[in-house]
Order: sequence, then structure tokens, then C-alpha cells
Amino acid sequence: MDDVTLFGLLGTAAFLGFFHTVTGPDHYIPFIAMSKVGRWSFPKTIAITLACGVGHVLSSVLLGFLGIAASLAVARLEWFEGVRGDLAAWLLLGFGLAYMVWGIRRAIRNRPHTHVHAHADGAIHAHTHTHHEDHAHPHVAESEPTRRAGQMTPWILFTIFVFGPCEPLIPILMYPALQLNIWSVALVAGVFAFFTIGTMTTIVAGAYWGLVRLSTSRLERYSHAIAGAALAACGGAMVAGL
Repeated sequence: MDDVTLFGLLGTAAFLGFFHTVTGPDHYIPFIAMSKVGRWSFPKTIAITLACGVGHVLSSVLLGFLGIAASLAVARLEWFEGVRGDLAAWLLLGFGLAYMVWGIRRAIRNRPHTHVHAHADGAIHAHTHTHHEDHAHPHVAESEPTRRAGQMTPWILFTIFVFGPCEPLIPILMYPALQLNIWSVALVAGVFAFFTIGTMTTIVAGAYWGLVRLSTSRLERYSHAIAGAALAACGGAMVAGL
């Protein structure tokens, strides 16, 4: 009977790990959006996704084991997970809005404009360009903030995902598995983690290669603002409980 119960819990862990990730766009949209606008390489994109996924699941696993060790009622842990979830939602919303505002400001400053050049032989010509970092005449005031933003973004995402709880893990999987033995708890948590992180990585990888083939040159100027809006929408949906 215990074996039947354990296999049932393992199957539930696999399903919930996959389902709660697929139905939660906040598990993958941040990485897809920031990878595109930050021009992350594929290995960097996957490494950041894996790191955030591990932090996301491990924080709930550790909380569950601490609750078991301290003999805390599952209701108390659910309350604490709810608080963590609210905090993560507001952090993602705030970061998305801040990034969107920065992206809008950057787009305004990078609006196309024309320069007229007169040569010694009397020839006059004009060319239109924007102040992107990859322009032939780089503007340090633009490139330095962008570089700093690129360095901070992975750490901000990691912090948000560490605060973000895996809601079904403790009450639906870990505590029922405890009725068998502590090794069953570890096994169930491991299966849940594998399917959660694996699903995150698979979706992000597929989207990465899809976007590589998609031309977005017309939206390049507004890409950071659009990415910020996408992150803010994820955070807003979490705050609203959608």
C-alpha cells in the first residue's frame, strides 16, 4: 500500500511540477523577454533560467523541511508561503514597471535624428541615426547605464524567484509524503523540482530559438520598454491572483 501511495505522490509531483510551470507565465516570460533585449547567448539564458529555477524550488523545499523539523502545522507554512508569494509578485511588478520606464526614456533619447555634413569640396550630405550603444560613435552616457542594467538583471530575477514559492509543493506533496517516511519526502520534492525546472528550461529554450529567427528590427528602439511591460504584466497577474 505504501508503494502505491508513493507512486501516486510521485506521479502527482511530476504533473504538478509541469502544470504549475506551464500555467504560470511568470516562470518563463521574464527570461524570454530579458534574453531578447539583453542579447544573452543561449548558454547564458539557460544558465540564468536554471539558477532561478533552482532557487525558486529549493527555497520552498528548505522551508518544508524546516517546518517538518520544527513540527509546524501545514497551515502556518501555507501562510508564510502566501506572504512570500505576495512579496515576489510585488517585486516582479515593481521591477517590470521600473524597467519599462527606463526603456521608454531610452527609446525617447534614441529617437532617430539627422546630421548634415559639409565637405571641403563643397559636397553636402545627411544621414539619419539613433544613439544606440552599437552606433559607430558610441555615447558613454547611454552605454554605461545599459551595461549596469545588464549586469544587475540576472541577480534581480534570481532574488525574485527565490522569494517566489512553489504553492503546491508543501501541502499537497511534502506533508502527505511524510506519512510514509522522510526519504519519500525527499524523493517527491526531487521529482517536483526536476519537472518544474525542466519545464522552465524547455519553454525558455524553445522560445529563444524561435525569437532568434524572428526579425524585430522595427521594434528594436522600444524593446526594453516592451520587455518591462511584459514583466510588469506577469507581476500584476500574480498580485491579482490570476
